[in-house]
Amino acid sequence: MKKIITFIKDSHAELRKVVWPSRDEVRSNTKLVLISVAIFAIVLGLVDFLLLAAVDFIF
Repeated sequence: MKKIITFIKDSHAELRKVVWPSRDEVRSNTKLVLISVAIFAIVLGLVDFLLLAAVDFIF
C-alpha cells in the first residue's frame, strides 16, 4: 500500500512540473495538423488516381 501512495505522490509532483500549452498554442497546432493531414490526403489521392489510370492504360 505504501508503494501505491508513493506512486500517486510522485505522479502528482511530476504533473506540477509540466508546462501546459496555452489555448492559442493548442489552437494553432491543431490547425497545422488538420491542414497537413488534408494536404497529405490530397497528395495520396492524386497518386492513387494516377497509378490507377496508368494501370488501366497499360492493361
